[in-house]
Amino acid sequence: MKLIIKKLIVCLLFSNYIASQELIIGSERVEPGIIFVFEGAIKDYIYPENYSFSEDQSDLHIEARVNWDETNIPEGTPGGGFVPYLKINAIVTNQRTSIKSFIDLVPHINLIDNFHYARNISLPGSIDDKYQVEFFINNPGNGDLLYHKDWLNNYSESLILNKSFIYQDISFSEIARLKRR
Repeated sequence: MKLIIKKLIVCLLFSNYIASQELIIGSERVEPGIIFVFEGAIKDYIYPENYSFSEDQSDLHIEARVNWDETNIPEGTPGGGFVPYLKINAIVTNQRTSIKSFIDLVPHINLIDNFHYARNISLPGSIDDKYQVEFFINNPGNGDLLYHKDWLNNYSESLILNKSFIYQDISFSEIARLKRR
């Protein structure tokens, strides 16, 4: 009986490890204290189905975790809290063929990362190729986020300055071969 329990515990730990394994593409901090962590994660079932590639049509789940820093942030801001309303896009370029995929990352929620921006994608080439990934971070659209006078007085008429970040020689081969179930 003890052997069966030990095997069950090992299986549960391994399945939790597989479900939470992610490839960190890069991380950045931008003012006024927002942390971006860009990742390649294991593809997953996403609901509603008509808004994302299905798990069997995807190579991976590309995501941006966007949270307030734990320190040095605007007054009243929840340290570690999700930053909503941003417009995040990515271009994934196959470095061997120069074929590109353009992706809109949209808000998701799960039990591992909680709120994040992401999308299941099919890579523009072999999972064994190297890729360049460029992330574009844009302010919320007009009327999507309104600003009180105290924010305007202390910061600006926007949440952040629009930014882009480029990462080269990304290998998705390991993460693309994994399955959650």
